[in-house]
Amino acid sequence: MSKVKEAVEKKITTDSQEVGSQQSPVRGREGLMTKDYRLSTTKEAFAIVGDPEDPETWKLPHHTRAIFRAIRSGGASPRLDIEKTVNWDRMPAAVAALSRGGYRGERVQADPEEIIKAARHLARHYEKAGKRVPDTLGVLI
Repeated sequence: MSKVKEAVEKKITTDSQEVGSQQSPVRGREGLMTKDYRLSTTKEAFAIVGDPEDPETWKLPHHTRAIFRAIRSGGASPRLDIEKTVNWDRMPAAVAALSRGGYRGERVQADPEEIIKAARHLARHYEKAGKRVPDTLGVLI
């Protein structure tokens, strides 16, 4: 069984045992995020994907959950374009995590190649949206 399926099954089991309780937030390298977010989204919502089968290795979330519909449509519908699922509230944190200073003082734990690839990925989102690419990304790409 894949790690994604195991994680989802574990989540379902935990939720059924803790009916009515809220999922506690987890502080990861990419900032405050609930376990629910990782398990209810797809690897395409993250700038760094270590192991595609293990959500715990996915870093720098920057899309909303609407990315599911965009992926399913294959970009065929303009209103379901992946670019429209970018979460611009999360982008500054993702960009900061790639910098030497990091997000809240912590740089994302990744290989230099992964950091450069993630910087290019995030920069493309800024360019496609007609927004100025942050200097932090400009230095890395």
